[in-house]
Amino acid sequence: MDDAGAETSTPKPKVETKAEVDRGFEQLYRDHLRDVYSYAYYRIGNHHDAEDLTEQTFLQAYRHYARARQESDGRPLRPWLIRIAHNLAANYHRDRSRKPQTPLDSIEPPAAMHTTEAVVEGRAELRAVMENLQELPEERREALVMRFALGMDNREIARAMGKSDGATKVLLHRAIKQLQERMEEAGHG
Repeated sequence: MDDAGAETSTPKPKVETKAEVDRGFEQLYRDHLRDVYSYAYYRIGNHHDAEDLTEQTFLQAYRHYARARQESDGRPLRPWLIRIAHNLAANYHRDRSRKPQTPLDSIEPPAAMHTTEAVVEGRAELRAVMENLQELPEERREALVMRFALGMDNREIARAMGKSDGATKVLLHRAIKQLQERMEEAGHG
């Protein structure tokens, strides 16, 4: 039989070993731990629960990591991680909706190296932003946290929220405008 009658086959994708998958996940964890924790902190409002939610996010991500990496076609996995954290945070709020929550006055923002005066001013400003941010609809609040707390671009936010790029751009614009209006009304603008 000559080559003209031979079937051509597409190469099968390489199946990774467990060790290769684990190494890839370890790198994903190192690269995005801070982003996932920051997102959880801004959603939940206290360090202990944000740490728990971060841990749950990575546990869930590990279970589905190989498939997610294969389906991502090389795209970054940060939006996928934030989507997991988003869903877990929504469950957290749903589960605690009937329980009293920590007042915003008791939330301490993440510490940074600054002068004492700058820290005091920064905390007061952050507290005002957080108070007004909590008044926004959940979807707008989510988009702002992803954009400004995590530094995600519009395409990453769109992927994390399951929206089109255009819808995300409009959502961010409206969220920023609404937050600015609330800050001005409260005398912080």
